Amino acid sequence: MSRDNTCLGDLLRLQAEKNPEGLFASFNGEPVSFATLDAQSSALAAWARSRGLRSGDHVAVMMRNSIETLAVVFGLAKAGLVWVPLNAQQRGQGLQYIINHSKSALVIADADLLPTIGECGADDPREGFLVRGAADDHPSLADVLSTESLFTEPAPSMDAPFAIMYTSGTTGQPKGVIVSNRMIRLAGDGVSLVAASRSGDVMFVWEPLYHIGGAQLLSLPMTHGVVLAMVDRFSASRFWSQVREYNATHIHYLGGILQILLKQPESPADRDHAVKIAWGGGCSGDIWEAFQNRFGVQIRECYGMTEASSITTFNDKGVVGSVGNAVPWFTVELLGADGQLVPQGERGEIVVRTTVPGAIFPGYFDNPSVTEKALRNGALYTGDLGTNDREGNLTFHGRMTDSVRCRGENVSAWEVERVVSDHPAVEDCAMIGVTAEIGEQDIKLFIKPKIGASIRPAEVSTWLSARLASYQNPRYIAVVDEFERTPSQRIMKHKLSKRLDDCWDRLAKGL
Repeated sequence: MSRDNTCLGDLLRLQAEKNPEGLFASFNGEPVSFATLDAQSSALAAWARSRGLRSGDHVAVMMRNSIETLAVVFGLAKAGLVWVPLNAQQRGQGLQYIINHSKSALVIADADLLPTIGECGADDPREGFLVRGAADDHPSLADVLSTESLFTEPAPSMDAPFAIMYTSGTTGQPKGVIVSNRMIRLAGDGVSLVAASRSGDVMFVWEPLYHIGGAQLLSLPMTHGVVLAMVDRFSASRFWSQVREYNATHIHYLGGILQILLKQPESPADRDHAVKIAWGGGCSGDIWEAFQNRFGVQIRECYGMTEASSITTFNDKGVVGSVGNAVPWFTVELLGADGQLVPQGERGEIVVRTTVPGAIFPGYFDNPSVTEKALRNGALYTGDLGTNDREGNLTFHGRMTDSVRCRGENVSAWEVERVVSDHPAVEDCAMIGVTAEIGEQDIKLFIKPKIGASIRPAEVSTWLSARLASYQNPRYIAVVDEFERTPSQRIMKHKLSKRLDDCWDRLAKGL
């Protein structure tokens, strides 16, 4: 764990002085040196000050990954401005809510996203817009970054806010997680533990910076000698060719990424790469072994939340299916509904405590009721379920709220989806609860077929009946071309149709 109290902006400045031509990252193959990034971020910080923006003001940023996005994030950090990352896919009321709720004084955006922002109905920011690309009515980000203006103000404190990161909102209204400068540094330290990184390693970065999965890497080039190989977006078909092109040694995954990659056609080049480690969260045991065997990389699983500096546990023992043990600055307990520790092997809520003040977030921005529910007696109640084995290795069992009450039983979406994912024709899937004619809820399953495969719901239902309890077997099955996803490629379940007339019905077919 980092013992120094150097903020992200100062880390960059010091590294630029020490190794100006050193490589921070490449973006789509274009190199970004420490000196270039330091100069551009200082210019952004100086411009913000000239506009009257003061330390602690909020700045919303709606930009896809780019070199300029890196400069913006570091510039805000230097000036003590609180970065409010906006999902570039967000629109409508969801986008309006975040811009208004965050009370952002300035919005920095890609030019082609300005109409989306305008159409959402959000209040105009006090200091207007700064735009990357052609926009006649607004200041140009390119002009600002090229001014070579110096910025010499002292860095903000480690416990000052670095960002307000709104949760993906897969099941409800987004919550703004206040992420301090200390937390973003600890996130980088956590990544280094999970990924077993060494100086000279190249991390392939497909995740957008507006998600914690991308943002958590920002300190690593300065603190651990890692180079970031960034691309503009995740592409399953181009993934391994990009990995080979940038000579990446590490790849990151979340949710169904490994499954999506396994579903791609096999190739003689599957092991023609330099990747040593795939690290992340959400890898089931069967996917774990299949991925290692096919691509010849080591899986290193972790568990965490933005609210707890991103990384809470990591598996460095190779225990398949486990998310491992707590990082040095956290302890993890599993508590039952009565608030007591559950016996070994039984499920309990994952509760996180820390020995480092400030490692757990101070709360959700302007949301005291939800904060009080999450933070109790100095601990973070995650709302996630887990079990421990005899050696104390943690296994994650999904969200407590991501379940359906069916025939008097609680059915975990996490468990059902992992069984469905084993079907050879399934690329991805999602389960939700829908209104039942009798009883509490019925289960509706959404399936995206593998490329070139055909899904017959009746056949899938029969296949599942041999692998799931009767109350777990979905009544309804809908076949979809694609899912709406969060930046980390998680399926946005709240946008899935709850209609009963747009899908196959097992009972109507007499099965």
